[in-house]
Amino acid sequence: MDRIPLEKKVLSENDRVAARLRDRFREHGILCLNLISSPGAGKTTLLELTLGRLPKEARVAVLTGDIQTDNDARRLARFGFPARQITTGGACHLDARMVERALADWQLENLDLLIIENVGNLVCPSSYDLGEAAKIVLLSVPEGEDKPLKYPAIFLKSELLVLNKIDLLPYVSFDMARAREHARSIHPGMEILEVSCTTGEGLDQWIQWIKKRGEILRAETAKLPTLGR
Repeated sequence: MDRIPLEKKVLSENDRVAARLRDRFREHGILCLNLISSPGAGKTTLLELTLGRLPKEARVAVLTGDIQTDNDARRLARFGFPARQITTGGACHLDARMVERALADWQLENLDLLIIENVGNLVCPSSYDLGEAAKIVLLSVPEGEDKPLKYPAIFLKSELLVLNKIDLLPYVSFDMARAREHARSIHPGMEILEVSCTTGEGLDQWIQWIKKRGEILRAETAKLPTLGR
């Protein structure tokens, strides 16, 4: 069997499992977000600050993917919410089967928000549906404003672009206007937030985006019985 049919078979199986996950998330009213970036863009730090701003009674959990180590899960578990590491052992992305296995013994009825921190990579994760309600791509300013043009698939498939580490703008060559222009040339309807995990700028808007997206999901889910589901 050559490479293309095998790849199609793998992705087809992944989509089948992802659809099952999506149905389960909708059944329980869970907003699932898939956070994607290159290594070092600041995903884990953003999640630390996010969890730190949420009320202790919030029904939130995190899955975090990495090729090796459980460092990120240990960092996030400090905030008292369920956090589990998925160690891929070499794979450059998470897939739906990995997520399904990681959730096997979790009580989904006790969750409102599930955040998946994908493996650091702007290429492979764009091909794998994890059953999420939205993909979010994180781009830090030291990476350069041309990343949407170099890695268009993930920007096309992401609902939100978070431009991170904006506190470094005085020290790096990064054109914010061109970054926005490049991103919207790939995905015209993309929402864009500017954030600094160092100064806290933009974090309130990030939290509000999550809350708003959760409200949209709940409204959509409430309509499902009228659609014959």
